[in-house]
Amino acid sequence: MRSAAMLSLTVALAAVLCEPTLSSASADDQAHAAIAGQVTSAAEGAMEGVVVTAHEHGSIVSVSVVTNAKGHYAFPENRLVPGHYTLAIRATGYDLSAPAAIDVVAEQTSNVDLKLVPTKDLPDQLTDAEWMMSVPGTDNQKAVLLDCTSCHTLERIVLSTHDVDEWMQVVHRMKGYGNVSQPVKPQPMLDTKRAGSPEQYRKLAEYLATINLSSTDKWAYPLKTLPRPTGDSTQVIVTEYNLPRPTIEPHDIVRDKDGNIWYTDFGEMFISKFDPRTLKLTEYPIKTFKLDAPVGLLSLAFDKEGMLWFDTMYQGAIGTIDPRTGKTTYYPLPAKWNYRGVQLNFVGLRHDVDDKVWTKEVGQQYVYRLDLATGDWQRFHPTDSLPDAAHHHYGIYQVISDAQNNLWMAEFSEGYLGKIDAKTLQVTWYAPPTPHARLRRMEVRPNGDIVVTEYRGNKVAVFDPKTEKFTEYSMPPGTYPYRANFDKNGDIWASTMSTDRVVRMDPKTGQTDQYLMPSDTNMRTVYVDNTTNPVSFWVGSNHDHAVVRVEPLN
Repeated sequence: MRSAAMLSLTVALAAVLCEPTLSSASADDQAHAAIAGQVTSAAEGAMEGVVVTAHEHGSIVSVSVVTNAKGHYAFPENRLVPGHYTLAIRATGYDLSAPAAIDVVAEQTSNVDLKLVPTKDLPDQLTDAEWMMSVPGTDNQKAVLLDCTSCHTLERIVLSTHDVDEWMQVVHRMKGYGNVSQPVKPQPMLDTKRAGSPEQYRKLAEYLATINLSSTDKWAYPLKTLPRPTGDSTQVIVTEYNLPRPTIEPHDIVRDKDGNIWYTDFGEMFISKFDPRTLKLTEYPIKTFKLDAPVGLLSLAFDKEGMLWFDTMYQGAIGTIDPRTGKTTYYPLPAKWNYRGVQLNFVGLRHDVDDKVWTKEVGQQYVYRLDLATGDWQRFHPTDSLPDAAHHHYGIYQVISDAQNNLWMAEFSEGYLGKIDAKTLQVTWYAPPTPHARLRRMEVRPNGDIVVTEYRGNKVAVFDPKTEKFTEYSMPPGTYPYRANFDKNGDIWASTMSTDRVVRMDPKTGQTDQYLMPSDTNMRTVYVDNTTNPVSFWVGSNHDHAVVRVEPLN
């Protein structure tokens, strides 16, 4: 067990030490640039939508911009301190023709034109969404692949050579890992019954053997790619802050009033605070209650008193951390319900109403309510009231509280939205217009509307509790949104585990901007920062151990 003392890690300063403004940051304005140039290729000439990344040697910070319609890119001078930088690009189908590096000198523009050549390894560049576009199969067959991308990319599947019998064993083994696992750190669950038996995965195994390299040395299907960003989608600055260990997986991210970024670690038992101005990372160890259980945390949110609440997943407790002192308080599930393989996810936080906190359990699909005044726990099983519940395995993904501390539930197996009335405990379920939508993460808007992502449905839905009506907004192809929020201007922001693109949508017109990230980001939760102008966006790079800031320029 790690020490309960606070661990503090101060990373060497290697970037700007103050919050920069967005003035003179246009990618088309090369008059006040630290580095500027044009990106071209023999096939296309000037190339729009190429992500260009500058990384100073020894720094934890990488800054990226995107080429405009003329192929021009420019790094604002207030984003790069003097030093030696290497340049990298992201443009599916292309690589740099030669390594690129440059010295940045104060108050001078370093000009670097970049030439791209066709890549020799296109499969390595494809996102999960592009593999989903490429592989053959029915919608139902492909939908199963969405379960794989929590821990790894789809590239691992299509590059494999497993036959049907081997796939049954592999899938069975994978189903026995906690979803906090990653290739460098697999974590077996304690509840082995949840994995079932290898034979039950035969149908899936037969499908997987048709899309990998088990019977051929070359895929029988063409590889499809998404178009590069254009227009307003190129007007953005992306800053990545690399974290010190490859096993760190930033999951839920929130920003405090002082500008610090807090996140849960999906692969380790830490709540962490990162200051983007000083680059100081402070890690607060979270108690391990079960030494042989998987470790990692998922949800994180402020309550009305400014306390941060979190779950401990397979450790069977929820807790709070005081952001001012780092003091942690734990609320373990009662022993009679805290079975070996328990997994608590999410906390419903409007206990200012009635002093009661909600949470839910994954394996057996119970919902719990804790009375903070008495310490008493109540247990409910709300999926019992769903259609044909006796013969269907329903699964609640997130729970969240509204202003009356009613509990809202996003059902993940099919896609129902549920409510438990805080006073009467009556359970009500609502079906969105899109069938089999698989609801995932939610937000409660100030007017009481529920914003929920339809993970398989590839939509964001808004539910009005007063009219009991859904309004759905389709996301760009392949998004499969994980979480979505509205900003102060009424735009919808969505994160994705599939395309490596942050999506911003105007719900009035349906127009979307898609900001392509520099690397395999696998975004989970989002934090929309309404204190900046334009609105900016924070997200964790779950597969690349980084915290990422996205700043549109318009």
